[in-house]
Amino acid sequence: MNRKHFLSLVPATLLLNSLSGKADAAEQFGRPKRVKIPAYLSPGDTIGITCPAGYITLAEIEPAVAQMKSWGFNVVIGKTVGARNFTFGGTDLERLTDLQQMLDDPDIKAIMCARGGYGAVRIVDELDFGKFKKSPKWIIGFSDITILHCHINSNHHIATLHSKMCNSFPSDWALADPIQIETINSIQQALKGEKMKYTAQAHPNNKMGSATAELIGGNMRCIENLGGSSSEITTAGKILFVEDTGEQLYSIDRMFYNLKRSGKLDQLKGLIVGGFKLKKDEDFSFGRSVVEIVLDITRTYGFPVGFNFPVGHQVANFALKCGVKHHLEVSEAGTILTEV
Repeated sequence: MNRKHFLSLVPATLLLNSLSGKADAAEQFGRPKRVKIPAYLSPGDTIGITCPAGYITLAEIEPAVAQMKSWGFNVVIGKTVGARNFTFGGTDLERLTDLQQMLDDPDIKAIMCARGGYGAVRIVDELDFGKFKKSPKWIIGFSDITILHCHINSNHHIATLHSKMCNSFPSDWALADPIQIETINSIQQALKGEKMKYTAQAHPNNKMGSATAELIGGNMRCIENLGGSSSEITTAGKILFVEDTGEQLYSIDRMFYNLKRSGKLDQLKGLIVGGFKLKKDEDFSFGRSVVEIVLDITRTYGFPVGFNFPVGHQVANFALKCGVKHHLEVSEAGTILTEV
């Protein structure tokens, strides 16, 4: 049959669907879709606090509430704060309802996830992002909140904020470590629209190079677990940052191989390696460090790689705008990541 005639017989919707799949067609060819950036916050704007994953008490979030108010923001505390269903901040329905109300509330300009843990993946498919897409707001958090960062980036192309959460704010600001203060202040700076710039000291195994692209990433275990789902992260033409905690070395190796075998490194523009806290009760020696694992996986690729970046389950965990274009420069002097 003549190809032109055949195409004329195919329904237009089928042709469109064949180009959509899990990722936008442009992304499949290394051209990320343009990301919409939520409005930055001004004094008097409201931040909502909710628990889409693990539980936290009202007393535990009080330092964060006080600090965000000192920044000039109003704070609304969700019904899941103080709620508990085993390890979760309330039942699935309670966590879903609380987050949905904040997504839909036009008076809430940003949503701070109170803590990580586990649970976001249990509710993400039930969330309605209709109003959120029309009037985006900043979703804030890390660790298990990587589920939301990836889902929103891949499906709705809206920027989010990977950062510390309520459980990381010091109870006594005067006694806090300087780097802890600096990282928490980076949340305020990011929310108010400041251009962010971060540096990491030179590392002997850094792979030199530069790239300008959209920044995405988060917790490796979450990224791996989203593979094959509608929330799967898309990496073509982007800069990826990764971190993790409580994993054994063989598991970290497996996760990096997952990135490679799933093609997520093929069109990557740059890799940023943050903190990796190993599980203490490792029951056998794997024989390779995290650095050696990364070097082995990336040896055939040409993108730059920067180690020991200040992001992850550690005190040095700065706010990073996922979905926003950044310039990555890895040189003998160290790693510099600059929002553009």
